[in-house]
Amino acid sequence: MKPTVFPHDTYQTFVLEQLQEHYGRSIIHLSQDWPLILKCWQADLSGITGQLMEQYADQGPEPRDPASMLRSYLVFLFTNPGIGITQWINEMKRTPIYAILSGFSPDDIPGVGTFYEFIERLWPEATKNLKPKKQKPKKNKKKGQKGKKGQKANYKPGKVERFARWSERHMDIVKPLPGDPLFQFFEQNILKVSADLGLIGDPDALSVAGDGTPVVTQAYRRSKPTCDCRANGIYGCHHHRIYSQPDCDGGWDSSREKYFNGYHLYMLAAADSPHDLPLYPRLHPASRHDAVSLVASAVEFNQRYTLGSVNRMLLDAAHDAEAIYELLDKQGTEPFIDLNNRSKKNIETNSDIQISPEGIPICPNGREMKPNGFDKSQNRRKWRCTPSCGCSDATYGRTYHTKSSDNLRLFPKTPRDSQAWKDIYKRRTSSERTNKREKNDYQLEAGRHRSTMMWYMRIYGIMICQHIDAWYESQKDDWNQLKTTICPAAA
Repeated sequence: MKPTVFPHDTYQTFVLEQLQEHYGRSIIHLSQDWPLILKCWQADLSGITGQLMEQYADQGPEPRDPASMLRSYLVFLFTNPGIGITQWINEMKRTPIYAILSGFSPDDIPGVGTFYEFIERLWPEATKNLKPKKQKPKKNKKKGQKGKKGQKANYKPGKVERFARWSERHMDIVKPLPGDPLFQFFEQNILKVSADLGLIGDPDALSVAGDGTPVVTQAYRRSKPTCDCRANGIYGCHHHRIYSQPDCDGGWDSSREKYFNGYHLYMLAAADSPHDLPLYPRLHPASRHDAVSLVASAVEFNQRYTLGSVNRMLLDAAHDAEAIYELLDKQGTEPFIDLNNRSKKNIETNSDIQISPEGIPICPNGREMKPNGFDKSQNRRKWRCTPSCGCSDATYGRTYHTKSSDNLRLFPKTPRDSQAWKDIYKRRTSSERTNKREKNDYQLEAGRHRSTMMWYMRIYGIMICQHIDAWYESQKDDWNQLKTTICPAAA
């Protein structure tokens, strides 16, 4: 049968009664549990029940409250992210307060299958992975082949440009993704609250920082053959194999300086957030480059973000491709990308002026021209060589103008040497801090999952926890006053 939508105050009443019944006045001394109690007390998750209403049959036994199932999963991530769901159920049986904060009576805790059935209702696809398990044999890295410290994954020249051009042509086509129900709940019930509290900056003119991070899921790639070639003494055949994690492959982890099997998680974060809050996650194969991942993530987020618009995109030098500038500009987003000086050659122009790899005009005498203001009427920047340079007979000296329309990569709308650029770009590292919290504080890689569905559930669960943490930190004094409501004896 359909679940009942319980208002959040119904949950609060339940928690109050259960805590007083099981702990009485001793709840005053549970000082280390008060932050968790207050986070669960304030976080309204009842919206998940209405969203999943159509996923339940009209007849049959009464289901578990979806809000309680999700809340229990969050309490699990808050307290014991290094264990699995089976161990979490045992933990709730040993520690009644965890069951109570989830919304369950300590004598009536759901089983493992109930948790997985709830998660499957948030995944609209019949299969739990994006790709079929039966695939052609994947290539292994050659023995002794190593990457370099800080080096990103390699990609074929022109791949970013081709993918960006294709994305531009199909920008208006919204392709449904299996993670859409998770993002829908996250945006309307979590992200919107953070926006109302002013924790992500201006939602109508959002500044977004993007960065990728490796997610290790297994030590070795696991697969089974579909043929009997090996039994017949034939090795190295090219028949299809059955992969346990078909969406994963091998990639280079520049921070750990080793190859790994797993995903490449590309995260978009709120750059203006004082708490480095996440906005949109996307799991890619481990071998995918940051620039390729950004193209897919930027288009998908722009199509799905309904609280406002993205005003700026802050990216590191790995994203320094002209096609990315043009893609973001077409979306109405101003790119802030550090230059990756892959070439030391100057760029020729239609005149005797050349452009350096840093976007600075070079006069015929080989000297860098100096900035000389901005012409708002013509929307162009002015450069000048003084008469002492000798490159021109003009009394004022040689002048040259550059416009963003000529080359958006070299001549961005906000000049790279301006103070405005520096003030904005220094917030780019917010995406790195977001990834750090997910991987270190919430032990993202501890999830021993075999399906992309479970990895997305874990990532979104951690993202929700990050936002609830920010709610608590930003309103700690007000929230702590709620102790007298939950436990009058604490006054």
